[in-house]
Amino acid sequence: MVWDTAKLGDVCNIIGGGTPSKSNDSFYEGIIPWATVRDMRYDFLSKTELSITEEAIQKSSTNLIPAGTIITATRVGLGKVCILEQDTAINQDLKAIIPKSQELDKTFLYWWLKSIAHLIIAAGTGATVQGVKLNFIKGLEIPLPPISEQKRIVSILDTVFADLEQARVKTEQNLTNARELFDSYLQKVFSQKGEGWKQHKLSELCKLISGQHIDAKDYNNDNIGIGYLTGPSDFGVFNPIVTKWSEYPKRTAIQGDILITVKGSGVGKINMMSADELAISRQLMAVRPMYSVGELIYWFLSMQFDYFQSLANGAAIPGISRHDVLDLELSLPALNDQTSVLKKIKKFNTQTLALEKIYTDKIRAIDELKKSILQKAFSGELTKTVE
Repeated sequence: MVWDTAKLGDVCNIIGGGTPSKSNDSFYEGIIPWATVRDMRYDFLSKTELSITEEAIQKSSTNLIPAGTIITATRVGLGKVCILEQDTAINQDLKAIIPKSQELDKTFLYWWLKSIAHLIIAAGTGATVQGVKLNFIKGLEIPLPPISEQKRIVSILDTVFADLEQARVKTEQNLTNARELFDSYLQKVFSQKGEGWKQHKLSELCKLISGQHIDAKDYNNDNIGIGYLTGPSDFGVFNPIVTKWSEYPKRTAIQGDILITVKGSGVGKINMMSADELAISRQLMAVRPMYSVGELIYWFLSMQFDYFQSLANGAAIPGISRHDVLDLELSLPALNDQTSVLKKIKKFNTQTLALEKIYTDKIRAIDELKKSILQKAFSGELTKTVE
């Protein structure tokens, strides 16, 4: 059976939003939820970061959208879709999509919008932030099977997706457990007080080199000069990835140094230097092991992220001091025994990474299966039994 189709703007009212003036603080002292794409974390939007007043709605282009309405992002977060759980005002990056009649099932509309998210993303334009125009949204062709068929499809999708989401949650928990098990192992290693193990301050084992800022005019993206790392945005999984270079380096890190982020929201993130030498910005420091195996210090510092974050959060500009790093204490065996300890850590980490890959591959497969099922649902291929 061939389904009818219609332009979305013909079967739905599409309502935009806006932002109340930020110069009037009183606008943001109300109790009416006001949504931005940051609030669209889940299928249902139950709370917002900001709330506004009735006056703010009256004096801006935002609109109060009733509970149960579907909203989609048409600029920032392009393609995201969710359902409002309470009456909520929305900003200009969001659109509310409301069926004009009961011949279009609201949940059918929701799942259809999820199924075409990739098409909306592909249609995005803009130099810095990708977005689509209102006319594009209105012109989208939506399939319109009979309402009974819409409800049948919704019933199948709700059941199948509930099972898939349960499987995804369990897999994500397994992924978390694998990483926590490794972290617990590291804690045990560095809390040992066995024969030959001694307590040290990091200042006894390492030097600390503070990075310095290089002006934008003095670095380039053309591979001219020495590599320049500006912050954790240049960090890879283990080693940094160079995207900028400078002929005017000020402070440098060398092979074997541990890089630690000491300013900004990424405080506590670390990487290990594999390159011979790279310039580092003031957002970074290089921990240079002098009297210990460097990778052991790396693994010790990898455990300190939450601690460094807690120190930084109390400052006006997030950051940690040299003393915050150098005063850290750890327990280590004699230098001759450190290599065998590191070997055990690396073996455990390799096993953990292999386990994490299994779980991340499973999560990816679940997400791909969701996409495949949605595509079948809206091309008329979905049967009552989904393999």
